[in-house]
Amino acid sequence: MLKTFRIVALLEGVSYLLLMGASVYKRLPGGDDFFVKLLGYPHGLLFVGYIILAFLIKPDQKWSLKVFGIVLLASILPFGTFYVDKKYLKS
Repeated sequence: MLKTFRIVALLEGVSYLLLMGASVYKRLPGGDDFFVKLLGYPHGLLFVGYIILAFLIKPDQKWSLKVFGIVLLASILPFGTFYVDKKYLKS
């Protein structure tokens, strides 16, 4: 399950960055909200999957409450999931 969590974390992080870029593009003159609509739903699913998987693998990883809080907080910070992968998920 750790491998699945790492993949979801990577995809969630990438989708978050793409969604942020799409949000900036939307506000530019002549910008369109097409990409926000296109990326919003998949990112939402990945976000929810990340949170659920974090709760599921917490006992196996023996994360303290502090580390678990960092893992959850990382889901709402740009580049946060990449940090979690490097710091807490690599063997």
